[in-house]
Parts: sequence; C-alpha cells; structure tokens
Amino acid sequence: MLIKTVWIILTFFNIIVTKGYDDLSANKVAQQYKTSICNLLCVADNAVDRDIQTCTRTEDIGTTSIEKSTWWYVDLGGVYNLYNIRIQFKDYGGYTMRQRGRFAGFSLYVSNTTDRHMGHLCYKDGPQLPPLDFNTNCITRGRYVIFYNERLPGTTYPIGYELAPVFTQLCEVTVTGCSSSDVYGENCDKVCPDNCQGRRCDIINGTCLSCTPGWLGVHCDKACPVGYYGLQCESKCVGQCKDSVGCNHTTGMCDNGCDDGWTGSNCIKECPLGNHGPDCVYKCSGKCLGGVVCNRTTGKCDTGCDIGYTGELCEAVMTGCEIGTFGKSCTNQCSGHCLDNLPCNPTTGHCDSGCDSGYVEPFCNKTELESNALMDSCNEQSYIAGLSVLVIICFVLGNVCIFLMWKYYRLVKKMQSLQYISIIRTSTQDNNADNCQQYEELHISENGCPNIEFRH
Repeated sequence: MLIKTVWIILTFFNIIVTKGYDDLSANKVAQQYKTSICNLLCVADNAVDRDIQTCTRTEDIGTTSIEKSTWWYVDLGGVYNLYNIRIQFKDYGGYTMRQRGRFAGFSLYVSNTTDRHMGHLCYKDGPQLPPLDFNTNCITRGRYVIFYNERLPGTTYPIGYELAPVFTQLCEVTVTGCSSSDVYGENCDKVCPDNCQGRRCDIINGTCLSCTPGWLGVHCDKACPVGYYGLQCESKCVGQCKDSVGCNHTTGMCDNGCDDGWTGSNCIKECPLGNHGPDCVYKCSGKCLGGVVCNRTTGKCDTGCDIGYTGELCEAVMTGCEIGTFGKSCTNQCSGHCLDNLPCNPTTGHCDSGCDSGYVEPFCNKTELESNALMDSCNEQSYIAGLSVLVIICFVLGNVCIFLMWKYYRLVKKMQSLQYISIIRTSTQDNNADNCQQYEELHISENGCPNIEFRH
C-alpha cells in the first residue's frame, strides 16, 4: 500500500515536471537483450505497461558475469518530437544504494533505428549515483528510445557502482513529447510556423529546426533578399524576369514570366532564331530585308523590310502607296512634276508618263538648265580627268624613253671600250715580234726571245 501511494505521488510529480506533454511510450512495443530466468514476470514490455509493480529484468552483467553489457529499447511507432524521459528503477526498500549502484553508469539514446550508434546521445550517467526515479529532458526527434549499460573488465568505476552481479530492472519508462510533429508547447496545442522544414519546430519555444526554401530566421518568417532564393537563400537569381523584377525567393522562377527575348523555367535561355517577345511566344514575320531574322527582343527588322512589305514588324503587304509617295516604306515623296500632274510610279518614283515642260526624266525633279549644268559639269570634269590621265601617261612614257636611251648610251660606251682594248693588245703583240727579229743576231739566249737582253 505504501509503495502504491509513493508511486501515485511520484506519478503526479512527473505530470508537473513534464508539463502536460503527451505520453508517447505507453503500451508500445519494447525489447531487451537477454531476459532473466524469471520469464514472463520480467519481459521488456513491463516497462511500458504503466504498472509500477511489474518490472523488466535482464541477465546480469559484471566482472564475474559472462555478459558485460545490456540494453533495452521501446519503439514509439513513429518519429516524434521528444521532451522528457523518465525511468523508474526497481526499488527493494532496504537495498536502495545497491539498486542505485546497479542503475549507475547507464546511457540514453534516441534514434530512428535500433542501432544506438546511429542515434543521438541524450544522457550519459556520471560518477554520481542516479536516483531510482530518474528523469531528464531530451529535446530531439526520434522513434526508438534506447537504454544501455555496461561493466567492462579493466575499467575503474566510481565509488558506489555495483560491479557484480548487475541486474537491469526497469519498472516504468515514460517518454513524453508531442504526438503530432507540427505542434509545440507544454500542452502540444501551438502550431509550428508555416515555413519550418517539414513543419517541425522546437517542442518548447516553437523555433524552426530548419527552414523551407526561400525563408530565413528562427521562425522562418523572413523572405530571402531580392535576387536570392532557395535553401538558406544561398542561390542567386540568374534569369531575365519580366520588367527586371527579381525571381521568386522560393523557387528561383520568374512569376510574371520572362523579359522579352528570353524563355525557360528560369528565363535563362535566349529565344531561338525566328522567335521574339516574352517567353518567345511570337514568330518573326520572316520579311526582314536580306533574309535577316528579326530582333529577338522587339520583333522588329533591324535591317528594314523586304520590298513589298511594311509595318512596324514588316508584317503588312504593301497594297500601294498613297498618291505622291513611293518606295518600300512609302516614305519618299514624288517630285510633283510628272506630265499632266499625274502621280509618280509608287515603286520606283519615276514619272512613267513623262515630265512637265522644263523638267527631265526619270524623276522629273530637275529642270533642263539644272540637268544641262550637271551634264556640262560632268563633261568638264571628264575632260579634266582625261587630260590628267594623258599627262600622267606622257610623263611615264617620257621617263621610260629617257631610261632606255641611258641604257643604250652605256652599252655603246662599253662596246667602244672593249674594242679599244682589243686593238691595243694586237698592236703590242706585233711590236714585240718585230723587236725580236731586229735583235736576234745580237744576243740570243738559250730560252729564246723572251730572254733577249737589250742594251742601250
């Protein structure tokens, strides 16, 4: 009776501590490492049946035991926002210190799998012995709450730790939090901000654990600065949005469409040849002068219209210019001097019927005097040009003649020089022969004429 009264008081105290959060572990599925020989009286589910009289009990661990570690876990059945974990260890009344020594050294993990190493360490017991009714706040998310304890050989444990045999006896494990992932507050009655990633927020104060793309701030209520978008606003807008408006801070797209000449979901592609306008929805007229495509932004023909077409985009077929105008865009004025005051040709501007008296064809825009003056001017210019060409030709021919005469003079001089040299040589040879005969009798050497010694 006393035990039951104490349990009721402690349960009431726990309700105050956990501030009305939902009980997430009641009657959920639990598992433990090795159940002791007490069979059904010691199964893992006893810790979540909300009956303080039924407890789990695993095989003992310790320095004299075969097993050196043990574990227990409860499957919450889904991923929840957790607030607090409470463990009520077996209390035998007069053996409180022994039980605290067995309880000591444990760890608590919250994970999305049954592997504690993949989870978040919520609590690790220190040198102080824990109370047999223990609780700790664990603000995190997860599906599995894992209890782990060990007694490893060669390890020095703090004073008061039981080393053998160490039984794990969990009478109640109460995990509290919010059963809905998008709420917070002590009664789980406040909705997380809209822009929290996955609509998940801190279970106590409602601050977002992370923001959806396009938002910043602890409550994700601040849009990205203009020109940026995406997760944490790290992406820069690159598209050509209509009217130079910034892209959508969430998606990066241009909500009002693309500027003229651009297309694509992010307005980063230029219009293909032959298209123009916003999102390239319009076709060029195809009647630009010289077969050039139209301007991808305005759709206009930058080179002008083909003959026979007019209009801002060269899309209109010319049906004839107004009387008094001619040309491809009907922008030229007739001379007004066609015979009998008839209009000029709307295409060429010529006066096909002839000119009024005193004017000359084909445009009838000049008088005969002007025409004659122009012809005289042309004739005079032609005469001057012809004379200039003749002078140049004569000058060139004169120079050529002088050059040829100079070359001829040099050739004659060279020939005369060669002839003179030849005569001199012939004369010298004849004189030498006569001298040899004249003095041959006077003195003849053994070697002949070249060695004659002359005496004066």
